[in-house]
Amino acid sequence: MGTMSEVWTNTGSALASLVFIYTIFERFFPAHRLREHFEPLAQRLVGLVYPYIQITFHEYSGQRFKRSDVYDAIQSYLSKDSSSRAKKLTANRVKGNNSIVLSMDDHEEITDEFEGVKVWWQAKKHQSESRSISFYPKAEESRFYMLKFHRCDRQVITERYLDHVMSEGKIVEVKNRERKLYSNNPSENWSGYKETKWSHVTFEHPATFDTLAMEDKKKEEIKNDLIKFSNSKDYYKKIGKAWKRGYLLFGPPGTGKSTMIAAMANFLEYDVYDLELTTVKDNTELRRLLIETSVKSIIVIEDIDCSLDLTGQRKQKEEEEEDGDETNPIEKQMKKEKGENKGSKVTLSGLLNFIDGLWSSCGGERIIVFTTNFIDKLDPALIRKGRMDKRIEMSYCGFEAFKLLARNYLDAKEEDDSELFDEIKRLLEVEKIKMTPADVGENLLKRSEVETKEFCLKRLIEALKEEKEEAKRRIEDEEKKKKEEEDTKRKKREEKKTKSEEKEENGIATKEV
Repeated sequence: MGTMSEVWTNTGSALASLVFIYTIFERFFPAHRLREHFEPLAQRLVGLVYPYIQITFHEYSGQRFKRSDVYDAIQSYLSKDSSSRAKKLTANRVKGNNSIVLSMDDHEEITDEFEGVKVWWQAKKHQSESRSISFYPKAEESRFYMLKFHRCDRQVITERYLDHVMSEGKIVEVKNRERKLYSNNPSENWSGYKETKWSHVTFEHPATFDTLAMEDKKKEEIKNDLIKFSNSKDYYKKIGKAWKRGYLLFGPPGTGKSTMIAAMANFLEYDVYDLELTTVKDNTELRRLLIETSVKSIIVIEDIDCSLDLTGQRKQKEEEEEDGDETNPIEKQMKKEKGENKGSKVTLSGLLNFIDGLWSSCGGERIIVFTTNFIDKLDPALIRKGRMDKRIEMSYCGFEAFKLLARNYLDAKEEDDSELFDEIKRLLEVEKIKMTPADVGENLLKRSEVETKEFCLKRLIEALKEEKEEAKRRIEDEEKKKKEEEDTKRKKREEKKTKSEEKEENGIATKEV
């Protein structure tokens, strides 16, 4: 018994001595100072036998509140492999993404291969203790990705693989992002803490080329042109042109110009910027708006013939020459003041510079779309080749477009309703009746549950026949109106001639007196 007591006493004395010695050692030789000296040495020793290199990519770079773009790109790049191979996953919704991103959970690892080189990706989390202003301990978590590869593959990784990861990650980000429809704000809202030149909503238009009422051959031509443009970055650089393309959509109202723009945006997965020119004060503001647009976007100016009087000076000069002295000087002054007091001072020159001038090269992969109901009203300089590279006529509904609408609206096929389809084909192709796709779709739309597809097709036939009669009346009214205008002009010329003759006779009479 005494022996056991002595053993415990000696053990306690030894432990107390060790604690005392450790306290003295830590006081005069702090641990962090030892680590400063021994860690670099230890890493060199490990490096001699450890054949792998590690690169760390932190979630936040610089200031804590700014998320690293590199980290997001890596997360997007690894999301596909992570969802199929990792055992533990975490679901995130990165800001601006339209879908959930599945990524590796903390402390998970997956492998990747590039040009025959194998690499390892690890998702890690570091937790550290820091003190806030209130001196309470606060746990801070910092996540990062760690890339590990063999030292002999350093050149492949640093020169090509990392660029590959970034480019592929950006592609995935663009594909998964939440696309937006932007509209420009008045310049009065451009200042302040939350200044913004564009406001946006989520772009969710359902239109696609499959649902667009147009001949298949024409749709394929447009789709091929869009694909060629989106894949031509190097080509545009080679020929020294800005990576952009202009489209002019023209045709009567209701022929699907806005639907075409939505289909283009959905096909290319681009954002849409709807530019309202009447709210833009001058050319400087127009350039600033252009700079704020993103790549992979479609910039739209709808009804450009109505947005601004871009050719006002030319038209005014032509009208003055035509009017001659008939216009009262007071009326001329009023017209001049009206033109000077317009809210927007965007000029044709400023718009042309916006489309293909020096400022148009700020950014890339942009499509500029103009729409108009009357192409003849546009200045030739605005729609020449090089500015509006491709012109697309949105015409009245043809039989091929009708068949697509009938299938979409009614699930109707030509072989099932051949008699009704033949009658509609005769009216559209033989009688040449003009009806817009919007009007055709309205007649095909079921307005109640009791309406059958036969009923809707017959209603369309009646509407086409009514349109034929209405077209005849319009032609007669136009001819009548044209005749009345000619008669009015003729009477004015005769009155003017009579006044001139009377003035001349009065002058002769005065001389004789």
